[in-house]
Amino acid sequence: MKICGFMKTTLLDYPGHVACTIFTGGCNFRCPYCHNSELLSMDLPSEYSEEEIFAFLRKRKALLEGVVISGGEPTLQPDLPDFAARIKEAFGLDIKLDTNGTNPEMLELMLKRGLLDFVSMDIKSGPSGYKKASGTASEAMLDRIRQSMALLIGGDINYEFRTTVADGLHERKDFEEIGPFIKGCRNYYLQCYKESDMVLDLSAGFRPPKKEELLSYAELVRPYVGRVELRGID
Repeated sequence: MKICGFMKTTLLDYPGHVACTIFTGGCNFRCPYCHNSELLSMDLPSEYSEEEIFAFLRKRKALLEGVVISGGEPTLQPDLPDFAARIKEAFGLDIKLDTNGTNPEMLELMLKRGLLDFVSMDIKSGPSGYKKASGTASEAMLDRIRQSMALLIGGDINYEFRTTVADGLHERKDFEEIGPFIKGCRNYYLQCYKESDMVLDLSAGFRPPKKEELLSYAELVRPYVGRVELRGID
């Protein structure tokens, strides 16, 4: 595993769990509003070894309830299933995966092996806006994203779909498309873009949307999903 970042404790990344978060290096998207842009390159060196992570978990396993594996895009790591299996077998902790959904084969493998307890899948935009929002997505990649959505919607694992909304990138049309795109989803969250010096394209001038905008977008999606809520909004 190429582990390029590590947060020892989080109460936010895994709802209802005291967890730690592992950030893998490398991503196949180039979302212009990405706030983890330092993790995108596939050539990044590892900052932490697997054994360093396991040593930490041994010390903290009595305090932790879960491990979040985020990125970058974790499903690009070929040894992700074995890494997750070691965590399960050694510590019995719940595992949450954050993914962009472009590797349905890896997702299906991990689901079949019972290695995941929660999946959080990013929905960058509606289909017509995906290339702009992701910086790269093709029609073939959209098909792969649909496969991942179908695995989660048709399965019995806990999951959520989420969209980080940026003023200057997203508009009403995107959410008119997102509703039918994720139809049948149990839980969908709209998250507010947060300004940061680490945003990939600072020149784009993205801004946090107003709460009223997010509420109106939520209403557009609500008829298609079990529950839709705002996250990170005061």
